[in-house]
Parts: sequence; structure tokens; C-alpha cells
Amino acid sequence: MLSYLILIAVQFACAFLGAPQILAHIPVSGDARTFVHAAIFAVIVWLVGLIASHILKDVRQPSSSSLALALILALAGAAVIVFAPTLLNAIPLKFPPLYVPLVGALLGYLIRR
Repeated sequence: MLSYLILIAVQFACAFLGAPQILAHIPVSGDARTFVHAAIFAVIVWLVGLIASHILKDVRQPSSSSLALALILALAGAAVIVFAPTLLNAIPLKFPPLYVPLVGALLGYLIRR
């Protein structure tokens, strides 16, 4: 269990700090930028999970279905940001909107298939 908590913290930090660096090299703007950002979050989360599965003891190796589910949930989070911003405003806790696809990518990775 401790291994997964460490994994989640490392995945969150790497995706949150690494995605803007990668996104700077991709020429996209507007609403599509949010979806590309979400896809980058999912790929980084999966890659960090793949590397961490070799380092951390009790962490399973992610499959391609983990990547697919992380992509689906991250893109669903991006869709909420773009198409339903009032839904985010209804949440009493205030946070940056890009946390939604990042958390979706993390949840998609962690769901076992």
C-alpha cells in the first residue's frame, strides 16, 4: 500500500511538472490544447508507472489497457473542463481546472483490469 502512495505522488509530480514542458513543443491552441494536455498527462502517468513497477516492490506492471483507461478518463476530464465549466464551478473546493484530467489519468491507471 505504501508503494502505491509513493507511486501516486511521483506520478502526480512528474505529470504536473512534465506535461507543460512537453506541451511547449506541440503547436496547438484553443480547446484542443486542453485535450492534448490531458493525453500527455495520461502517457506520463503510464510511463512513470512502468518505470516504477521495476523499482518499487509491490507495484504491478501496467498493461496497455491501463494506458487506454488512463487516456479515456483524462480525456473525459478535459471534456468536463471544455464543455461543462459550470460543473467545476459547482464544486465548493477551488482548484486548478487541469487537476481534473490529471486525477482522471491517475484513477484510470490505478483501476485494475
